[in-house]
Amino acid sequence: MRRSIRFAGAAVAAGALLAACGSTSSSSSTSSSSTQPIKGGTAYFAEQPGASPNYIFPLTPSGEFSVNNLAQFQVLMYRPLYYFGNGNKAAINYNLSIGNQPVFSNGDKTVTVTLKHYEWSNGTPVTSRDVLFFMNLVKAEKANWGAYVPGAFPDNVVSTTAPNATTVVFQLNKAYNPTWFTYNELSQITPFPMAWDRTSLTQSAPNPNAANLPDTTTTGVKAVYSFLNSQASDLSTYATSPVWSIVDGPWKLSSFTTVGRAVFVPNTKYSGPDKPKLSEFVELPFTSASSEFNVLRAGNNAITYGYVPTEDLTQKASVEALGYTINPWVDLGFNFFPINLNNPTYGPVFQQLYFRQALEHLIDQPAWITHFLDGYGVTTSSPVPTEPSNTFADATSRTIQYPYSISAAKNLLTSHGWKITNGVMTCESPGTSATECGANIPQGRKMTFNMIYASGVTSLAQEMTALSSAAKQVGIVLNISAQPFNSVISDQPHCTATQSDCSWEMVNWGGGWEYSPDNYPTGGELFGSGPGHTGFSNYANNQANQLIDATHTATNAQGALDAYQNFMDKTLPVIYQPYPDYAISAIAKKLGGVTQNPYLDLAPETWYFTK
Repeated sequence: MRRSIRFAGAAVAAGALLAACGSTSSSSSTSSSSTQPIKGGTAYFAEQPGASPNYIFPLTPSGEFSVNNLAQFQVLMYRPLYYFGNGNKAAINYNLSIGNQPVFSNGDKTVTVTLKHYEWSNGTPVTSRDVLFFMNLVKAEKANWGAYVPGAFPDNVVSTTAPNATTVVFQLNKAYNPTWFTYNELSQITPFPMAWDRTSLTQSAPNPNAANLPDTTTTGVKAVYSFLNSQASDLSTYATSPVWSIVDGPWKLSSFTTVGRAVFVPNTKYSGPDKPKLSEFVELPFTSASSEFNVLRAGNNAITYGYVPTEDLTQKASVEALGYTINPWVDLGFNFFPINLNNPTYGPVFQQLYFRQALEHLIDQPAWITHFLDGYGVTTSSPVPTEPSNTFADATSRTIQYPYSISAAKNLLTSHGWKITNGVMTCESPGTSATECGANIPQGRKMTFNMIYASGVTSLAQEMTALSSAAKQVGIVLNISAQPFNSVISDQPHCTATQSDCSWEMVNWGGGWEYSPDNYPTGGELFGSGPGHTGFSNYANNQANQLIDATHTATNAQGALDAYQNFMDKTLPVIYQPYPDYAISAIAKKLGGVTQNPYLDLAPETWYFTK
């Protein structure tokens, strides 16, 4: 998984409605009528409900590889080699990147990166050795890294060398499209300070120029990872740790609670552009959208940058009267929920394309957008986003392939050997012919499934209630229950049918997938499969693998992307559902310099209060 695991949010908007009004969706900057900045002040940012940061180390495991950790927590302190988001445009931002534009040579099999002058907060420079440290750790512990896809980064990097302190050279295993490799592979690198290259707190931080440091040996690098991961697992020490206090980003953590209240102060050693103007930046945790909105509408400047829940959009005018500007935050992504193709009981049912088609026919995307998202949403038909406006999505992705139809869903099931018995769709004709239930589905198997979804978002609860109701009409019993976001994203592991943790059936965190740090919308991290790896839903398909690989290397990049998305449109590796924009932001009019990043990165260093 990627940080792209995105919480549904409580406040959602969509380009679909704005386009209908004759304009385009925007996440442009918002500021007060006065442009005179005031130095200092504290800005309060409302975290999404139930999605507080809970992992600080940028080599983040799958269960914590989400927006709330990487895009809105880690990036404030630890800068990636390349920064994405140029204002509200989904593009690389070399001005805010540590690395200069990479140079590809040797038939696109050699990549050379030179570094700008950045410093760590302990006064040492960010050097090519810091990049090697990251590479050593990620190669040794790739199985514990949420971004890892077998055969992709770092497997496709044969060697990494540092000919001098400001130059890194990557030798690749074959030629790759430079745009894809920059947007989806180099994008994953975060330099680590050499002060982290130790195995316990009792050791002194090593000299960054020292030879034979632990990360240079197989045993040593694993010990370093074990130490750093253990430190990252102790949330109570985040603000006091001598490890996490060494940063190269614009912010340092001043205090942190285990429920996710994070207080940042400027890093006085920050050497990049956009140095903080605020004296303090605070992230506030909330257990639900309603609790955030109660604080927001109470006024008293308790929230500087919050959001309006969809169900409370009727109070938009009163929020604006309190001194807020309402602005949708639009990000590059799509929405879906996985079903466990390897579940030992129901996996054989889920593996049938006709079943997935029937389930997709039960999702009334236009109606959900109208009634549950107040018109603020966009339909999803494939993994390639249609919003914000982009050149990636083709005509097929812009068309719902399996529109809402109770009769179509029922016909798909009954024509494949199922019959409603006592109100429940039951396999009457087992077997593998075109009119039978399918391989490994026994006679008498009933369509009774469990679905867990993220709590705290009214619109998501409404959607799941609607799905359960529609399913009942075709004889599918869908038992739905809500759990906290962090529990939901952890409760869908890659697994085989014989493993004890493979009992999960359907899960829905409601926010889908946001494309970062893989910023080009191909599907290796989503649906690629190979030894020890499957995609969401435990999906594994050789044809999908071939189509994904082609998006990495084909000279006709858009043609390869079209072939991939069209296959995923029709074969449903997951179940598609409407994609809400990340939030309908409520931004204090007195706060200037705000740009809503299309990859959801927070950048409070550009913010300032105005007179």
